Amino acid sequence: MRAEQATDAVQRLLDEQEIRQVLARYCRGVDRCDAELIRSVYHPDANDNHGTYNGPGRHFPDHVLPMLQATWEATMHNLGTCVIEIDGDTAHVETYFVAYHRRHQGVEPWLDVFGGRYIDRFEKRDHAWLIADRVVVHEWSKLEPTPSTFPAELFAAGQRSPADPAYDGERRP
Repeated sequence: MRAEQATDAVQRLLDEQEIRQVLARYCRGVDRCDAELIRSVYHPDANDNHGTYNGPGRHFPDHVLPMLQATWEATMHNLGTCVIEIDGDTAHVETYFVAYHRRHQGVEPWLDVFGGRYIDRFEKRDHAWLIADRVVVHEWSKLEPTPSTFPAELFAAGQRSPADPAYDGERRP
């Protein structure tokens, strides 16, 4: 491999890693109800077609966070297969995800589970890869009762705010 090819390959790996970090930042922002973290993944003129919302990405947190906080006690997004096709300063990215949403229906805890894909167009502007356009694809969903089977009170509790242990400066990744 020539030096130029090696440099191109390394840059491609760096670009792919930056894109994956943006995707992870998005999930963390939603799960922690952090509006600014969610906004940070979009270019200023980005669009997000999220089923219940189709509009500017920067306004998506204003739509989704009140709904999340009113309906679900906790959410957890897991990313899976991620296909990244980079062409210059544009990347077409397809990312599989499963999103878990915990709520109470009466006295019983329930889990809403959503399996889908993010179909994103990323653009590299001012040396940063961010989402320029997103479409969320629904593949499947289910609702199931989820009685607790372990002593949750023995663990640190997740918070949907900067009080979450992940925001502690000493533990922050």
